[in-house]
Amino acid sequence: MSRPSVTGTGPWPGTDVLEAQSVVVGDLLDTPSGEVDGLPFTVTLPARGPWSDQVGRASALLADLPTELGAHGWKLAAHPGGDLGRAQAFVREDVDALAVAAHGYVGPLVVPVLGPLTLAASLYLARGDRVISDAGAVRELAASLTDGLAAHLGALSRAVPGIVPSVLLHEPLLAQVMAGVLPSFSGYSALRSVPGPVAAGHLTSVATGLRAAGAASVVVHGGAAWSSLGAIRASGADGFALAVTALDDRSWERVAEVVEGGLAFWPELPPQASSQCAGPDVAGQADLLLRPWRSVGLPAAALRDVVLLAGDATGVGSPDDARAVLAGLVRAARLVAERAES
Repeated sequence: MSRPSVTGTGPWPGTDVLEAQSVVVGDLLDTPSGEVDGLPFTVTLPARGPWSDQVGRASALLADLPTELGAHGWKLAAHPGGDLGRAQAFVREDVDALAVAAHGYVGPLVVPVLGPLTLAASLYLARGDRVISDAGAVRELAASLTDGLAAHLGALSRAVPGIVPSVLLHEPLLAQVMAGVLPSFSGYSALRSVPGPVAAGHLTSVATGLRAAGAASVVVHGGAAWSSLGAIRASGADGFALAVTALDDRSWERVAEVVEGGLAFWPELPPQASSQCAGPDVAGQADLLLRPWRSVGLPAAALRDVVLLAGDATGVGSPDDARAVLAGLVRAARLVAERAES
């Protein structure tokens, strides 16, 4: 019988990747037996600099598509240089750290990375605007990301032969890309929108390539915008993630439609509120999922299949703060598990 799971989206404080990865693997494999499943995830350490943030990590994984740091961030380049080399070195270091932290581990591993549309909206052309402004460049970027991620999954599987990888594609800018509201380089106009079917096609090509490379599933995180659900559903992804704090009644109706359509739901919950008198509000955190779940008529038993996401909150503060966020989410997941059995 399935049961609720807990995982994270990647960010972690500090600069010691072995320590970070060891904590994540250890804590998530120490969840209450029979009640909640902890899904270890590969960490990213933004404190190491732009070579190790989400854009830098994804840029380092691109196959045969060099990038470099420019005045406004990462951009495409004619040849590989020192910035790309440093970012790729961090990726290799992270794979080595996972090999030590998860030695002998057999089970699921969540691999978070920026998706093709958000990456195209975050990278700049060598001379010009964001990559998302050039349809041909977006196609090339999506293909490069697919090949690079496939190679990365191979490296992870060689490092820890027992893993069963699932890829979490971060697409926080997907809705803005489709709405045509992203500012141009000059800031005086907005970039042309990418039609939903085109965006879905890019997601489909990446997801198909990753499954062929051994990914057990591909989940697309639409950030805080429920309007991304149409493209995610059309992409054939195995699951979807959204930040629940951004969802209203109308949004939850769309979520229910997608869940009933067979996609797994990975709700991102904020950290627990806390007070000196009452302590952490575990029930309040769980109710951010449970109350709207009931109100839209989704069956309680389907809560067994949700994967609770810690979100970027694990990258804020100290490592102890990050551990507390994960531990709190595990406690909330236990309440979700109880409701699933009621």
